[in-house]
Amino acid sequence: MGPVIKFIAAALWIVAVTLGAVFYSFQAAANLPADEANKPLLGGLDYVKTDVISVPLLGGERVHGYFLTRLVYTVEPKEAAKMSVPMDVLLVDQVYSYLYGNPQIDFTQYDKLDLDAFRNGIRDSINTRIGSKLVHEVMVEQIDFLTPDDVRDNAVRKRSSAADAAATESAKPDASPATAH
Repeated sequence: MGPVIKFIAAALWIVAVTLGAVFYSFQAAANLPADEANKPLLGGLDYVKTDVISVPLLGGERVHGYFLTRLVYTVEPKEAAKMSVPMDVLLVDQVYSYLYGNPQIDFTQYDKLDLDAFRNGIRDSINTRIGSKLVHEVMVEQIDFLTPDDVRDNAVRKRSSAADAAATESAKPDASPATAH
C-alpha cells in the first residue's frame, strides 16, 4: 500500500499546483492596465445608417438635379439616448441645411468634389447644432447626382420595361389543359 499512497499524494500535489497557477494567472491578468494602443478606432460607438437622402438642387426657378446619398454616422450612444428628436430626422435635416447653406458645392463636377470637406462639414454642423460631440465620423456609402434628364430617362425606361413585361405576359399561351367534350 505504500506506493499507492505516494501516487495519490503526488496526484493531489499536481492538481493543487495546477489550480494555484491558473488562479494566479487570472489574478495577474485582471490587474494589468488596459492597453490604450490596442483599443479599436471607434469602439463603443453606434452606427446610424440613413435611407437614401434625395435633395433637389435648385437654381433660379428650376431644378438643376437631385443629389442622392446614403450616409453612415458614428455616434456616442449616451449622447444619442439624450436626444428628444429621432436621430434620422436630425441627420436628414442637417444634410439639407448643409447643402443649401453651401451653394459652392458643385455635384456635377465629380473631380472637384471634396468628400472629406463634405463629410467633415456635415459632422461639424450636426455637432454645432446639438452643442456636444454627438457625431464622430460621417461615412459615405452612396453618393450620386442625377440631372432632370437622367430622372426622365429612368422613368421612361421603367415604363417601357413594365409595358414590355405586361405584353409578354399577355402573349403567353394559356397553360391550363384543354377539356375534351
